[in-house]
Amino acid sequence: MLGTIAKPVLDLLFPPLCIGCRAAVGEAGFCAACWSGITFLDGPGCACCGIPFPVALEGENTCAACLANPPAFDSARAIMAYDDNSRGAILALKHADRLDLVPGFSRWLGRAGRTILAECDLVVPVPLHRARLWQRRYNQSAEMARRLARDWNLGFGNSLVRSRATPSQGAMASAKARRRNVQRAFQVPAPAQVAGKTLLLLDDVMTTGATVQACARALKRADAAHVHVLTLARVVKAQDVLI
Repeated sequence: MLGTIAKPVLDLLFPPLCIGCRAAVGEAGFCAACWSGITFLDGPGCACCGIPFPVALEGENTCAACLANPPAFDSARAIMAYDDNSRGAILALKHADRLDLVPGFSRWLGRAGRTILAECDLVVPVPLHRARLWQRRYNQSAEMARRLARDWNLGFGNSLVRSRATPSQGAMASAKARRRNVQRAFQVPAPAQVAGKTLLLLDDVMTTGATVQACARALKRADAAHVHVLTLARVVKAQDVLI
């Protein structure tokens, strides 16, 4: 009852603003103009890594990169492309204490990953090192994973730990440097928690895939049966969309 009364009052005092351009909106999210600028990745794509294809193909198809070097995860999906139109919203969640965005983003993740979620036992967030968690005060991936697990009646597990502090992946000059940076950076302290289970590994952004690859390898070493990756966004480059 109190929450029902408080929300209109809070909306009056602090009206919801578009997370893209800060224009007034009816509820937390994007305004119509910003929404139209988002590139949603809901078209044809690689059956494994989810990278979008430029044209629809018959049946399930795997991109050349996954055929040449099969990833450690079983599949990966993202809601939208990480670009100038989506970056502000994701950085607001990540660095600006916008935890009010978690419920909406979790609903998006649920819709984008519904087929995968139907098969999963446990939602596992990509972890922060404890030093970075102390600085930031929260792990945005864990907040979304916890909400998603609750919405889908799944288990939630902080099954992974970042065993060593690594420089930010954004500071790495190349994909090779990113892979080296996170090599053996993740561990599973309690393997019994994931052994034999189908896991959903959740993160905010996938750039080269180095982080989720390292996490998936750690989970598979702990005998996880399957690891599926779901992210809010992923970097999509022109050369990535080749079959």
